[in-house]
Amino acid sequence: MGSEEVKLLSFFASPFGKRVEWALKLKGVEYEYIEQDIFKKSNLLLELNPVHKKVPVLVHAQKPIAESFVIVEYVDETWKQCPLLPQDPYQRALARFWAYSAEQKLIDAAWIAMCTSGDDQQNAVKVGRELMEKIEEEIKGKKFFGGDNIGYLDIALGWISYWIPVWEEVGSMLIIEPLKFPAITAWMTNFLSHPVIKDNLPPRDKMLVYYSSRRKALSSTSLGWFKLISTGVYITHPRAALVTTIRSFMDKDWCLSFQHTLREGNFVADGLAKKGVHVTASFAF
Repeated sequence: MGSEEVKLLSFFASPFGKRVEWALKLKGVEYEYIEQDIFKKSNLLLELNPVHKKVPVLVHAQKPIAESFVIVEYVDETWKQCPLLPQDPYQRALARFWAYSAEQKLIDAAWIAMCTSGDDQQNAVKVGRELMEKIEEEIKGKKFFGGDNIGYLDIALGWISYWIPVWEEVGSMLIIEPLKFPAITAWMTNFLSHPVIKDNLPPRDKMLVYYSSRRKALSSTSLGWFKLISTGVYITHPRAALVTTIRSFMDKDWCLSFQHTLREGNFVADGLAKKGVHVTASFAF
């Protein structure tokens, strides 16, 4: 079953695509990597992932699979060597819980902290650190979340070790304080030192250039937030701008509702439309 041709559509700076690459590399699976332009999506990507229209997409035996966590579990079930998910059902459930918790909350907080400044940035950093405190407790006394070897949760949270330091530098802020989070800091070192991970990281200088441009693009739209709310004009609105807009100008319950569904840009755009706001949403890491 695992012998058919494998292809991966991704983007060099995508933390979601990178976790799929790590899973494939750890399993020793050969695959063809197809780089995608997430700002000008290819016909191939739109054909293979017509629902979300985003990377990563794994193609195995001419069958596409989308969403990084779904793909990682598929990889683990298809290629049995070097198992990633814990064998114990309870430990499997815990690994999934922490993976999805970080995906829903931490990545948004870290992204907003990079893209904003002032009170918005401070609030995002605070949220990020609060979540880090919980993760710190989970990794204490362990080399990896998976024990002595890299496992599912290490792959799921691996973006923390490389992307957050880049975002911290770009945003001139600090979420992971080494003295406050010694266990996480040690795990980051262990994770990034693993041969498979170390040899499959995007160039840091290229990451800094890319994310600096993303922050600059977001900053250039800040004056448009008020115009968007007051006049309902069409505007391309990146992720952090939408979060800030919702939190700043809409009622509290609405804000919380959107933060829970932020990963799906269509839900955000539809919700804004219900408020009389017309928006073309652009979400890209």
